[in-house]
Amino acid sequence: MFTRFFKFFGKDLSSKEVEKFSLLALAFFFTVGGYWLLKTLKDGFFFNVVGGQFQPRAKMLSLVVISILVLVYSKLVDIFHRHQLFYIFGTFFAVFFALVSISLALPVHSFGPAYLQYIKILGWASYVMVESFGSIMIALFWSFVTSITDTESAKRGYFLIVAGAQLGAIFGPFLSWNAKFFGLPILFAMATACILALILVIKKFISVTPQEELIGGKQDIRPQEKTGFWQGLKLITTKPYLFGILLLVIFYETVTTIVDYQMKILAQALPEYATKEALTSFMGIFGMATNGLSLLMALFGTGYLIKKFGLRFCLLAFPVAVGFAIAALYGVIKLDFLTTQSMLWATFTVVIIAKGLSYALNNPAKEVMYIPTSRDAKFKAKGWIDMFGARGAKAIGSGFNEYLIRTPDVLLYLGSILSLGLIGIWIIVALLVGNKFNRLIKNNQIVG
Repeated sequence: MFTRFFKFFGKDLSSKEVEKFSLLALAFFFTVGGYWLLKTLKDGFFFNVVGGQFQPRAKMLSLVVISILVLVYSKLVDIFHRHQLFYIFGTFFAVFFALVSISLALPVHSFGPAYLQYIKILGWASYVMVESFGSIMIALFWSFVTSITDTESAKRGYFLIVAGAQLGAIFGPFLSWNAKFFGLPILFAMATACILALILVIKKFISVTPQEELIGGKQDIRPQEKTGFWQGLKLITTKPYLFGILLLVIFYETVTTIVDYQMKILAQALPEYATKEALTSFMGIFGMATNGLSLLMALFGTGYLIKKFGLRFCLLAFPVAVGFAIAALYGVIKLDFLTTQSMLWATFTVVIIAKGLSYALNNPAKEVMYIPTSRDAKFKAKGWIDMFGARGAKAIGSGFNEYLIRTPDVLLYLGSILSLGLIGIWIIVALLVGNKFNRLIKNNQIVG
């Protein structure tokens, strides 16, 4: 059924490509679905048991933990086959979130104050681990896909992977929306089940996919040497094309971190979202709205836009759209006529536009940019960019939030001005990187 669904929407795909991309879409369904379930859980859990004012610090702490995981990831790329990394990291995260589920299910009155302190520590740990899961597993998935897909096949089939992901990304927040019914322990258990399902799908994919379908586009035929953790950073700093990709990630993550925090602080200030279940439910609504927009774009817009207008157009269209949305929000803030409730839904709309278009338009375009790159660039440089670079940008945005939250009204005002300035530079970088990609494809070259 899943394959027939994708065959209907992917009429340009061959039968082998349909089977290949349908399994990859199913794998990404569980990856992104599990991540969005955890993403909505982490905010409701953390804001309630630790406090929203500490969220910027939690993001900065995440950067430290992810830096360590990048060390491990870069080393394991040299030791294990690509698909085996899913088994290793998937098992690690599944065990942790199963522990969280069990811990939250224990009766509070049986343990007293010590248990409450443990839960607060668990709130910090779960926040960091969810952030790490999003960095590691999603980056690993796309690195795996780009290494087994050529440019033309990617243009035909990537939108199907994104569509499968958005189905999962709607399902995960839908579960969170019902947090009052399920409770957080069961929801964390469901997230664990998604991770285990991902491992099983990857195992199935490797067992049924022909070897010729596991080879990507132009390959780096230079002798393979053992390279260490720093090779990824070296490639980024010595190859302007890869450094340009890093800048695109930094600008996006910094801008969305600022406006996303604006939304969550406004939500926490309202009494109807005072409990962890209520805030988790609100984040579930947010997740469904964001990914609903992404799904529509993936099914009816992403593939068409990339094929019709090319990658450079997609890279430029995204920051322009986000810029217009934030400019409108700044106008509303400047006029100062909305209640806290109305301002919440205004920021809610801006974040939906930024993240929804990112998942459906910017992310697929960004992943296509890695096709004309070497294996080290696909795995190690990309690992640095998606894990360390993205989280570093979030830490930068969180640093601004940490300062501005001392005066919440200024958080909305100055945060919007800062975001607009960053978007202006972002557009210039997108133009340069898009032009470079076109030249690489035209000349059949690789970077790295």
